[in-house]
Amino acid sequence: MNRKLDVPSTEPVPPQAQAAATAKAAPPVDDEAAAHWQRNLCVCVFGSFTTIVAMTLLLPFLPLYVEQLGVKDHAAIVQWSGAAFGATFFSAAFVAPLWGKLADLYGRKLMLIRSSLGMAIAMSLIGMAHSAWQLVALRLLAGLLGGYASGSMILVATQTPKARSGWALGILSSGIMAGNLVGPLLGGFLPPLIGIRATFWASGAAIFVAFLATLFLIREKPPARKNASNASKKGAWAHVDDKAPAMTMLATGLLLMVANMSIEPIITVYVAQLTKPQSVTMIAGFVMSGAALGSVISSSRLGKLADRVGHWNVIIGCLVVSALLLVPQAFVTASWQLIVLRFLMGMALGGLLPCITSVIRHNVPVSVAGAILGYSVSSQYAGQVMGPLLGGFVGGHIGMRAVFLGTSVLMAFGALANWRVKAGRAKAAAAR
Repeated sequence: MNRKLDVPSTEPVPPQAQAAATAKAAPPVDDEAAAHWQRNLCVCVFGSFTTIVAMTLLLPFLPLYVEQLGVKDHAAIVQWSGAAFGATFFSAAFVAPLWGKLADLYGRKLMLIRSSLGMAIAMSLIGMAHSAWQLVALRLLAGLLGGYASGSMILVATQTPKARSGWALGILSSGIMAGNLVGPLLGGFLPPLIGIRATFWASGAAIFVAFLATLFLIREKPPARKNASNASKKGAWAHVDDKAPAMTMLATGLLLMVANMSIEPIITVYVAQLTKPQSVTMIAGFVMSGAALGSVISSSRLGKLADRVGHWNVIIGCLVVSALLLVPQAFVTASWQLIVLRFLMGMALGGLLPCITSVIRHNVPVSVAGAILGYSVSSQYAGQVMGPLLGGFVGGHIGMRAVFLGTSVLMAFGALANWRVKAGRAKAAAAR
């Protein structure tokens, strides 16, 4: 049997053939953009974790800091503390679409550099505040200049190969959740050792390290300025042919945060019915941390699963499981039961954020991905504001069990809405 041997040719290759071979061997644009995606992911996880820790570590000592700033009346301390804590989310919700749009125009890395440097300065200045209004103003400034975690989501979503985007966004989501978990713990540990003002300065220094890592380590393919400029003139939504997936994900992100935050105003009172008075605050802390810990554990795993079975399938499954887990939370008889159920619910919810981002990334043009993801971030911030308001209102006027049951109905409705949109798109694709 004759076998043809591949012998290197000595004949000159025409320039046209060389160009064709080079084009064929060259990696696609997406591969070039994703050449450094693993290193980018590591830096984004570190930076997001650091900035989230800095933003949440003030929770345990915020009222004490307000009192140090000259506010003595108890009611005023509570009001100023609430205003200072909510100020960051309030301002961040308004500017998230703007930063996303600018990221499409000038690059996601530049927005991360802006955010990390701005937050390092803002956090350091918070440690130098001399009055309550200065504290609120600086927290507003931190929200305006911040957005590192949301910017990281945009960069990872657009610079990671689509086949690995769910896993990568899951890892990033785990880092963000870990920051929410570790921040309050450090906030209770550091001030007695180094003082409240020094705690803010230390957090500013940590964010500055994230700024340096972002500046020198992240690599990004520059955006196509012409396409981005055209998108800017026409508006981001004008470039999205099928708006249903993106709009559904915006609503799902809002729902996710409402479900996460609705329990916050009633948790301490609810736990007081289940345990001894002297351990209420400790048990309430475990309940709040349980959901975050569950999300840290599950986010990357569910993101990896979504890359195999489909992001929309995981979203629908997570919403259904969360709706089911909320029902027994309304009827627990012991605090440990609530802790376990919140942990399991956190594991279910951990898959939502990376999958929401992935669905948006896969269904909008890359030239407007930053702007649309910015709107997604705004909807999530809106959920962080609406969740406690709805939970407090329902808990105070109807009953605390109604908070869990009402949230369960919302999650079930969200699962049904996602299923209908997914089924409608599959039917339309089959009809073509």
